[in-house]
Amino acid sequence: MEVVQTRAKVITDRTGAIAEIPILLTDHGPLESLIDYLLWHRKNRSIAWMLKVAQAVNLLLAYMKANAACFATPESMFQGFAQRLHSGTVGEDGLDPSGLYWRSTRRRTAGMLLGCLSDFSDWLVERHDSKPLNPPHTTGRFDEMLAQAAWEHRRSRAFLGYTWSASEYSDTSRRRRGIQARRSPKLADDQEAIPFPEKHLTDLLLHGFARRGGGGHSDPALRLHLRDCLITLLMHGAGFRLSECFHLWVHDVAPDPNDPTVAMVRIHHPTEGKAPDDWNDERGNPVRCNRAAYLGGRYALRPRTDLMDIRRAGWKDPMLDGKFFMQAYWFPTELGRLFLHLWTRYLRQIVQIERHHPYAFIVQHGSSAGDVYHITGYKQAHARAIERIGLNPIRSQGTTPHAHRHAYGRRLMRAGVEPILRRKALHHKSLASQAVYTAPNAMDVAKALDSAGVALDLYATDGRAVKPALDMARLLAFGFEDIDPDALLSGEHPKLMRTV
Repeated sequence: MEVVQTRAKVITDRTGAIAEIPILLTDHGPLESLIDYLLWHRKNRSIAWMLKVAQAVNLLLAYMKANAACFATPESMFQGFAQRLHSGTVGEDGLDPSGLYWRSTRRRTAGMLLGCLSDFSDWLVERHDSKPLNPPHTTGRFDEMLAQAAWEHRRSRAFLGYTWSASEYSDTSRRRRGIQARRSPKLADDQEAIPFPEKHLTDLLLHGFARRGGGGHSDPALRLHLRDCLITLLMHGAGFRLSECFHLWVHDVAPDPNDPTVAMVRIHHPTEGKAPDDWNDERGNPVRCNRAAYLGGRYALRPRTDLMDIRRAGWKDPMLDGKFFMQAYWFPTELGRLFLHLWTRYLRQIVQIERHHPYAFIVQHGSSAGDVYHITGYKQAHARAIERIGLNPIRSQGTTPHAHRHAYGRRLMRAGVEPILRRKALHHKSLASQAVYTAPNAMDVAKALDSAGVALDLYATDGRAVKPALDMARLLAFGFEDIDPDALLSGEHPKLMRTV
């Protein structure tokens, strides 16, 4: 049975509404149970989640086909599937008789896949009386205590955790899946939060995003790709996520009433945000509605969170400032002033381009001029800009787009901004969420330990403390008199580089 994952527009009634979801096509047609499952959850789950479910079911079907008649029960089959996610399917001889040739899957990814399949199986059990793949098992008293403690911890960290009812910790919460993914190794908080190097921001804006052949112009509109500069400033100066920038409409920027030289930017919820009042009904009265209704009624479009093509932009359900929008908190304020300066010039450019949507960032040249600008296009432009200023676009060096948000969070922390205010500025629901942006990195730790070492020397001289009496020269030389370190890794026959 061949299985192909694709996307389809599904019609469920006689209205003009459609649902675009991922589907699996088999030799016998689309997998209807998966379609029913995704449609059932479509109103409260994202497209990204649907893609993960489809991917998980696709992998399971491939495993079932390759290992038909190997298992007596669905649960044992699922157990084998889980093991192969972790170990891969290739033997020590480099062969895989099943033909899958899977590599070992990261533990986090394996947990996501197994969780999606377990929930899908539970749904099938409820509606089609099928046998569960991964039924929950009653835990012992000790495991129950750990689960209870974990639930209490999550409630204490949640923004509205005090509203959680004890009844939410039900019997289901006290039961664990029989088959679970292995836990991922614990990473330090700073592993995912390498900030963009602040010293390169000016070069990135003025030289990285420079237009080809525009170096001789004094007008920034002719010298720079203003659109890419503006997106970068939203992340670096106001801490927005990259996907959030692509929900900005031209209506969402205005001079700040408190300081007209600074931009007041409000990024609204993709569906529930308030729509502009420039759309009138047949009687000439303004139509007051949310953004989903505005897009559908005026432009026959759907919000970008509901799309499955290159125009899609995600939304991570951030803490909102109003009904229903996030406001930019510029830090430092000069970046908000620069944004408004470039924004007015950018509007002069796009006002001459025909558009059929309200989004702020658009394609400005070629046959696609006027179409919505997409995230992939910006990532490519950002990578080229990074290379123009002599850097490599690598996450470990803080030179990818999301590193600008990290830089914003770390800037707030180093300026001494209180955690509760940092949470507001970063639009986090929990105080703990900002830890990944503000935790000390390896360089911070090294500098702190160097400073502490100097203090240790001072303590040793005044008698308040005794520094360990170490003869480092002797310790470092001990045992190396007869060894040539260079010969271990280099030379004509490096010993440590030999292969069996």
